[in-house]
Amino acid sequence: MQTVSSFKHILWVALLAITAPIAQATPLTQVSVAQGKLIGSDEGNLTVFKGVPFAKPPVGELRWKAPQPAEKWQGVRDAKEFAPAPIQAGNPPSGSSEDSLYLNIWTPAKSSAEKLPVFVWIYGGGFSFGSSSDAIFDGTQLANKGVIVVSIAYRVGQLGFLAHPELNKESKAGVSGNYGLLDQIAALKWLNNNITAFGGDANNITIAGESAGGISVSMLAASPLTKGLINKVISQSGGSFGPTRKNNYPGENMSTLQQAQVEGLDYVKQFGASSIAELRNMKAETFIPKGWSLPGGWPIVDDYVIKGDQYKLYQQGKFNDVPALIGYNSDEGLSFVWDPDVDKFVTGVKERFGPFAENLLDAYPVANKHIPRSARNLVRDAAFGWHTWSWAKLQTQHGKAPVYLYYFDHHPTRKAGAKDEDHGAAHGHEIAYMFKNLNKADPNLTKADVQMAEAMATYWTNFAKNGNPNDDTLPNWPAFNNNKPSTMYFQQQPKVGPVPDKKALETLDRYFQWRRTPEGKKWANQTN
Repeated sequence: MQTVSSFKHILWVALLAITAPIAQATPLTQVSVAQGKLIGSDEGNLTVFKGVPFAKPPVGELRWKAPQPAEKWQGVRDAKEFAPAPIQAGNPPSGSSEDSLYLNIWTPAKSSAEKLPVFVWIYGGGFSFGSSSDAIFDGTQLANKGVIVVSIAYRVGQLGFLAHPELNKESKAGVSGNYGLLDQIAALKWLNNNITAFGGDANNITIAGESAGGISVSMLAASPLTKGLINKVISQSGGSFGPTRKNNYPGENMSTLQQAQVEGLDYVKQFGASSIAELRNMKAETFIPKGWSLPGGWPIVDDYVIKGDQYKLYQQGKFNDVPALIGYNSDEGLSFVWDPDVDKFVTGVKERFGPFAENLLDAYPVANKHIPRSARNLVRDAAFGWHTWSWAKLQTQHGKAPVYLYYFDHHPTRKAGAKDEDHGAAHGHEIAYMFKNLNKADPNLTKADVQMAEAMATYWTNFAKNGNPNDDTLPNWPAFNNNKPSTMYFQQQPKVGPVPDKKALETLDRYFQWRRTPEGKKWANQTN
């Protein structure tokens, strides 16, 4: 009997040895999360889960309320198709619906024990548009570099950001207006609780985004509600370090809760409604802006999600002190200066900047008959450049975690005879590179483009893994230093250089400093 027993034991151990490697190589196509089981798609080296709910649908009585935990389901839920994008103007690839709080996951893990770093993408779109199903945000290439890529959705427009006295009373926090940001936070909480099932490390989560997504990252980096939920941040053409203002301009978009409530009351009146209850009975499509005739949405300083002026919060050390990779593009203004009329441009500068207009027009000069890149850079820096530079300075001065600053200036080859100021990298141009999702069918695609995409994707995923973008294969990217400030330039190839247009930025900085004085606040609230 002893011999038979020993033989059975040896045979059992042998069988385990044979089958264990096979089990490890099986794709992680089915997982269990808090709400139930999910089945995804086996796509080469990855498993992809699409349309995963992280909150209850914000419909009916939940319209204009903080997101609620997702409900449980029975059986195995299919997670192979993108969910609709939030209600908005335009035509997102997966359509749009008020029922839109879903996320997507690309994981290279073969078991739940791998603890891979997690890269979470937040789309842009001026807080009025956006979709996680856009092809340019496909996470395949980044995930193949050893990170789990997640793209999340959030409410936009007035469905995401309406402030109103009635909504304040409904809220446990006594505030309203930042539902889109609360959606993002709810997604991060869901990931914190569930990403381990996909082979992820809940203690190594990087949030990243561009434009409104980058601004969201900036706001979440300063919010007390994200403490413990994020470990690193990446902001592309983002930052939110401007003061509040009665009438918003790019870079000075923030309103107080009090100001936003007044706008919310006016908004409700446009529909002939006397209460929020009446608005909740209307179809969600009612609130799609028609040619911007109805106001869109934007986050506000509510003293809950956003506790105050972010510039001052950083000065006080009141932010999540985590590694940051931040930057902007060389010709952001190209995407925002639509009218070529020089006189109108100058008038607009005078209306916005008041007593600082002349100094800024000297620092960012216009031409006699056209608006050159030098002038467009005022729009670039007022909306993105100054915020990013200020972020780097403030975190370096008041925090311990490193900041890596970049300047993206890689763009198509200039035509013969074209002037330098007429060409630059426009808003959003870097996204296809960092996601490594270049259009391979583009006849103008060059070897330099492919190399740049590989470099950026490597820097970004290195940062997501370690909080440091560097490795032995790429030029060294030094952390920002206030004593010797430097920037990584992405041009034909990565190279380190000075802060771009620093003297002009310093002139703009004096304007923003003045705007925070009693005189500057009074002026901003009495004019335009």
